[in-house]
Amino acid sequence: MKRIAILMCAGATVLGLAAPATADPGRPGPQPGFGQATLTGFASLPAQTFVPGSEPSGSSLGTAPVNGITPPFPGQPVQGFSGIVRRHDGTFEALSDNGYGNKANSADFLLRVHRIKPDFRAKSVQVLGGFNLTDPRGLVPFPLTRQDRMLTGADFDVESIVRTVDGTYWIGDEFGPFLLHFDRQGRLMEAPIELPGVRAPENPYLNGAQPNLGRSKGFEGMARSVDGRRLYPLLEGTVAGDPAGTLRMNEFDLRERAYTGRRWTYRLDSPTHAIGDAIAVDVNRFLIIERDNLQGDAAQVKRIYLADLRDRDGDGALDKTLVADLLDLADPRGLGGAAGTFRFPFQTIEDVVILDDRTLGVLDDNNFPFSSGRTPGKADDNEFITIRLTRGLDADPRVYR
Repeated sequence: MKRIAILMCAGATVLGLAAPATADPGRPGPQPGFGQATLTGFASLPAQTFVPGSEPSGSSLGTAPVNGITPPFPGQPVQGFSGIVRRHDGTFEALSDNGYGNKANSADFLLRVHRIKPDFRAKSVQVLGGFNLTDPRGLVPFPLTRQDRMLTGADFDVESIVRTVDGTYWIGDEFGPFLLHFDRQGRLMEAPIELPGVRAPENPYLNGAQPNLGRSKGFEGMARSVDGRRLYPLLEGTVAGDPAGTLRMNEFDLRERAYTGRRWTYRLDSPTHAIGDAIAVDVNRFLIIERDNLQGDAAQVKRIYLADLRDRDGDGALDKTLVADLLDLADPRGLGGAAGTFRFPFQTIEDVVILDDRTLGVLDDNNFPFSSGRTPGKADDNEFITIRLTRGLDADPRVYR
């Protein structure tokens, strides 16, 4: 995230992309990368895809066209993919975020997990169904938008999702930030769990106190440990008082239902960047998407890093190794267009999944209808790509089997 009406012009001034790091043990920062990854699959879901038979939405967006699409919309858009779960049967569960960018304009957007199936031969994505997120037991202690307790984008900004060994789902929210626990039908199982000492401006418990996290800068990424016992939610924004461009990764014990007190620091390449997703590789390493806030030709940084908790260079932050530059993917077969170099130039890229030790799946959050990174003036589709790394991650096999 985020989102609302990011207007880029061709003449925008942007920072130049730094050259790949070379080995320098005296200088902290990203370690030498893997080299140029290769595009191996491309599929796309049209921007104007709606949940069949669903309620209209977008009534707070006005009636002026946005990237060629005029709100309000006839149904609930299948959009904003901000988290992904692999089902190991060729299908995936994709989490839509809070809708249209903030609490004020997303009250008629129903929070939902979609089941999707990419077909890389046909270059299409099929939507097979899904489930809405609800609170039928009244576990949310603060007022919700709807009396039927269906959760909306005015209640939570859901941005990350994992499935645990019992088949239930943990979802990271940015408004609290909260951890939310749902059953297989999307019904909330326990009250939202706060992150101690951190509150965003949207947090319902502020009561006039000063927030110490930026708007919608909560749990953008969240990984599950390979043994299934812990969660590692990663903030998108810097907590007030922390060094600029540093993000907190906390550890949450699923058995104790409590934070353990262990915490690590992910350092962005620039304080203007944000993270998009996180997934465990093994007990110590994670893949983390880092991006700038630009799109289209202006986009300069859309990267996937291998981040190591062990901090071997002693700089107080996770060690970073560049795994893939999503703006410089080899595409010798022209899977994404003309043969040559493929760019994934979206403002928000918020999904990464490990398919095998050398293959990743990556999806954009298309911020429907606001983002237009692929074609100026045209609302972005939801794109699903697969990329082949130049070498294996040496990942724990439990991550992808």
